[in-house]
Amino acid sequence: MQPDLKEFQNKIGINFKDTGILTQAFVHRSYINENKSSGLSHNERLEFLGDAVLELVITDFLYKEYDKKAEGELTAYRSALVNADTCAGIATSLGINDYLLLSKGESKDTGRARQYILANALEALIGAIYLDQGYDSAKVFIENNFTPLIHKIISEGAFIDSKSLFQEKAQEFEGVTPSYKTVKESGPDHEKKFTVGVYIGKDLIATGEGKSKQDAEQIAAREALHKRGWNV
Repeated sequence: MQPDLKEFQNKIGINFKDTGILTQAFVHRSYINENKSSGLSHNERLEFLGDAVLELVITDFLYKEYDKKAEGELTAYRSALVNADTCAGIATSLGINDYLLLSKGESKDTGRARQYILANALEALIGAIYLDQGYDSAKVFIENNFTPLIHKIISEGAFIDSKSLFQEKAQEFEGVTPSYKTVKESGPDHEKKFTVGVYIGKDLIATGEGKSKQDAEQIAAREALHKRGWNV
């Protein structure tokens, strides 16, 4: 049974001309696999589009808002704003979880995998808004939901490149450069998850999981900083 999206549209202040594209934003591939006669399409193409729109809007905002900051700092701010954790948090606050169409198996998984599904659904929603309402409407939605977080991210240091910091600290305190190794890959090609370990010598210090090896390395480094007590 498909969810009633009127309440959701009221919540985000957008009335879709084509509610079918809004429904599609919340359809996970696993649902299609179990419901081949549903007539629905999964949200991966919308996610692809929404990811690009999100990055453009955030890049434009940061470029104008922080006109004295260097490219490296702006990149770090953007990474902190558009990563999977931030997107999943915003998706949760919007109640997107209540509207997801998932397989029975995926419906039971409320752990890390669900966070990635929520993050992807938010990007798909942005893609749907862009197609149905245009760039300006997508821009307003993104700025309303993402940009208020930037000051918190900066004040808490969430934008810091954990991998570079851990390397710096490891060289300072241990006299060695840490190394990273992919210890696990899971999920289908379109939704890969990587688990990466960070090592000092032969000792595994921490692991991290992400949608890319780079994300997983950052998460592993952040955890390693915490375990070593080397946080800023």
